[in-house]
Amino acid sequence: MREGPDIARIASLIGDPARANMLTALLVGKALTASELAQEAGVTLQTASSHLGKLEQGGLLRQRKQGRHKYFSLASDEVAHALEALMGLAANAGHLRTRPGPADVALREARVCYNHLAGDMGTRLFDSMVARGFLRLRGEDVSLTPAGAHFVRCYGIDLARLEAKRAPLCRQCLDWSERRSHLAGGLGRALLERFEELGWAKRKPDTRIVEFSRRGRAGFDELIARG
Repeated sequence: MREGPDIARIASLIGDPARANMLTALLVGKALTASELAQEAGVTLQTASSHLGKLEQGGLLRQRKQGRHKYFSLASDEVAHALEALMGLAANAGHLRTRPGPADVALREARVCYNHLAGDMGTRLFDSMVARGFLRLRGEDVSLTPAGAHFVRCYGIDLARLEAKRAPLCRQCLDWSERRSHLAGGLGRALLERFEELGWAKRKPDTRIVEFSRRGRAGFDELIARG
């Protein structure tokens, strides 16, 4: 018998088209009901409930109850990272479900990946922070430097609150459209939230697209360019 993690089980859970559609719908970062996920998957509510049970049992989803409703979300950042990586693998191998259109262009420019910024603007932010010595890379590990800590505090982010949480502060996430890393983890989440607080960006309803205003684009470009 082979030893080690059972990737075949996880692959079979993700590999079903209906379940894959449900999981990628949750990359928007919101919790959705079984009915909403059934619509995303194009299946009946009964069939969706069966799929959701398997995904929850497999550790890919978590369920929360609020009143009479049950809401489902991705179980962890690790699930989101795995999905994003698989999307990159599929795109690189030419396995695309639809022809590119305006929405595809917007997704490639800026989108939410579970709770952080992805796409061209996400990778530009990551590259800038690495180049300016704010992030230190050691293989797949990434950490915030003292200069980086000063940078994010000056930008209005409560670093002490982030460091007190269990979740990793910084993580690399392979961007499916750019084939390079963007910043995930607590800091990645906090930066996207800060962009939204400043009115620079907003999430387009019912999509993963993040729309930057003209002022937001100017502020973003200044942020990643200044020393």
